[in-house]
Amino acid sequence: MDIRQLRYFLAVAEEGQVTSAAKRLNMEQPPLSRQMKLLESELGVTLFDRSGKRLALTHAGQLLRQRAEQLLCQFQETIEEVQELDEGIHGTLSIGSVVSCVSLLPQRIERFHELYPRVTFKINEGDHFLLGDQLEKRNLELIVARLPFEAASDPDRYTVIHLPPDPIVALIPSSWPQASEDRRLEMGAMAQYPFLSLKSDLTTGMHDRVLKSFRESGHEPHILCECSSVAIILALVTAGIGATILPKSVLASFPLTSIVLYELSNTELYSEVGLIWIKDRYLSKSARNFIKTFEI
Repeated sequence: MDIRQLRYFLAVAEEGQVTSAAKRLNMEQPPLSRQMKLLESELGVTLFDRSGKRLALTHAGQLLRQRAEQLLCQFQETIEEVQELDEGIHGTLSIGSVVSCVSLLPQRIERFHELYPRVTFKINEGDHFLLGDQLEKRNLELIVARLPFEAASDPDRYTVIHLPPDPIVALIPSSWPQASEDRRLEMGAMAQYPFLSLKSDLTTGMHDRVLKSFRESGHEPHILCECSSVAIILALVTAGIGATILPKSVLASFPLTSIVLYELSNTELYSEVGLIWIKDRYLSKSARNFIKTFEI
């Protein structure tokens, strides 16, 4: 069994058909079928259930697929690590970010690109669970997210660099009567408005923190809507549907159209932000150098 056979096997496992896998691999179907038979013979197991229209993996096939994906990732990482020894930094750096942290990236990407113009970027946006899954699958090397990072994996799996905390502010539709001239607002005043809360079924950190601050001030908000999208919440505030409380840096990525910003005066609400990757996993030189842009 060699790397080439593992690549062939993964293509067939992913496609569910030898014909489409052969097309994807730019080879003829009979040689690919022979390679799969040879692999099964060498291992002494049946990897595919061939009784249906599509090939299904047996239990042995499922285990081999899992191990093959890991081995091929390690193989590729080894190649990259060896190539980087000559300081010829190039390739693609894959980064994930929650939408509320996107504003932290442009300045650092610009600085990094000036130093390493041969490196390109791939940036994915998603919630904590999606980004955590992509990190586990090695589709991403680094993530910028609000803390705590609420992914499915054990928190001890991650290395986290804490970035400067982000103050949280109140956002009120400009069409509403304005609460104060000095643009400062107490939690009690916020509790009088229909409230739009940032919360998904899986990520509740911001919602819980804001709700706790309301209750510590002796008030309970009237939650009109729980929403997982910052963009949708801001659209609802713009439309005059409700008010919200969000990290201030979010606003760098969205124009404040028909929205008035207020500082919160009787609470110290901050959002913790972190740069995250998986412990004890190889990071490309590009990733290690990009991390340094957050330390300057």
